[in-house]
Amino acid sequence: MDDLLEELREGLPADALITDPDITASYAHDMAGFCAAGAPAVVALPRTVEEVQHVMRTATALRVPVVPQGARTGLSGAANATDGCIVLSLVKMDRILEISAVDRIAVVEPGVINAVLSRAVAEEGLYYPPDPSSWEMCTIGGNIGTAAGGLCCVKYGVTAEYVLGLDVVLADGRLLTTGRRTAKGVAGYDLTRLFVGSEGTLGIVVRAVLALKPAPPRQLVLAAEFPSATAACDAVCEIMARGHAPSLLELMDRTTLRAVNKMANMDLPESTEALLLAAFDTPDPAADLAAVGELCTAAGATGVVPADDAAESELLLQARRMSLTALEAVKSATMIDDVCVPRSKLGAMLEGTAVIAEKYDLVIGVCAHAGDGNTHPVVCFDQLDEDESRRARESFDEIMALGLELGGTITGEHGVGVLKKEWLERELGPVGVELQRAVKAAFDPLGLLNPGKVL
Repeated sequence: MDDLLEELREGLPADALITDPDITASYAHDMAGFCAAGAPAVVALPRTVEEVQHVMRTATALRVPVVPQGARTGLSGAANATDGCIVLSLVKMDRILEISAVDRIAVVEPGVINAVLSRAVAEEGLYYPPDPSSWEMCTIGGNIGTAAGGLCCVKYGVTAEYVLGLDVVLADGRLLTTGRRTAKGVAGYDLTRLFVGSEGTLGIVVRAVLALKPAPPRQLVLAAEFPSATAACDAVCEIMARGHAPSLLELMDRTTLRAVNKMANMDLPESTEALLLAAFDTPDPAADLAAVGELCTAAGATGVVPADDAAESELLLQARRMSLTALEAVKSATMIDDVCVPRSKLGAMLEGTAVIAEKYDLVIGVCAHAGDGNTHPVVCFDQLDEDESRRARESFDEIMALGLELGGTITGEHGVGVLKKEWLERELGPVGVELQRAVKAAFDPLGLLNPGKVL
């Protein structure tokens, strides 16, 4: 420990190191439950690329594991510390280095908050689409590490679609530059895409070149009430099959609606079994909403209400954004699943989740990025009740098994981390896991970067 601190202090300012155990303990874990976390030896908060390189050279020389972190808003345990590790927090590297309207790119450090970047590019008439529900808190580096999604994925895609190039500090301290800042480029293997979603197991992202789009018109939102989740999912399938391109297509079940109402008194329709939110940012969003409203009615919607203006639209979206927080207030603990299935199987996924909730006698609320099949079943339970905690874990696993049976994936945007590590081989198969471990070994032969995560 003394040798580690002495070496780190040679390349870092005094205020960039935290050793007080009461403070380092606050850096031990992200927002996931049921994920073990160790006690870090030290927390390093570098402000420059050179300081990150110094941390990694020191870690390699002394064989000390390093756990990279952003804002710790993740939901898979990927940012959880291991005993005796260096927690490498990138939150102080928070500069927007460049915004180019001509090249339609932004160059940023990893600690930039998603919402801060979104607002900055909007001032230039540009748009950075990825918008996780935690966008007011989460960092771009964390978004890259987990390949984060968000509400707009149905039209604009996930974080991976917007990462053009990266500067990455490798495990031994070398600096690697990947990708490009041009509109096109196919030189060599796509190492940039390899780092996106790697959860800090291959290298430390210290700079990112991000693609931007022209700012779209302000979107308008429609809310449709359904007598069943199945009917709402039928409407989703019909909307997509008819070729509509909504900027958002979100679903909240009855449990979620009640939780949001209880938290925020938003007067959402608790009597309905599912609420579907559809939005368009097209030149004539009212016409698009009218067409989608007709499809919802044909699918069995009992009420279809288009928003009159942007303010009313934002109110509806705020309800969706607070869904997870509201469900967290139902009981003392939650497990948030992240299963993504083909759109055509969305109804079966929600039906199966309801059966699982009844089987285990648990409250399980579902909110979903319905337009891309990404469901978030939230298991609510009393963590002090040993039996209920056991049932919660078993139901969580059964939900993932259901997703795989339906041709889906165990994670659409939250990542594997610790929480879903044991399920990865079931999805990828032994050959896939073997190759992924070989890739990990090529970048991190000593196994120092975020050990125990993903694989």
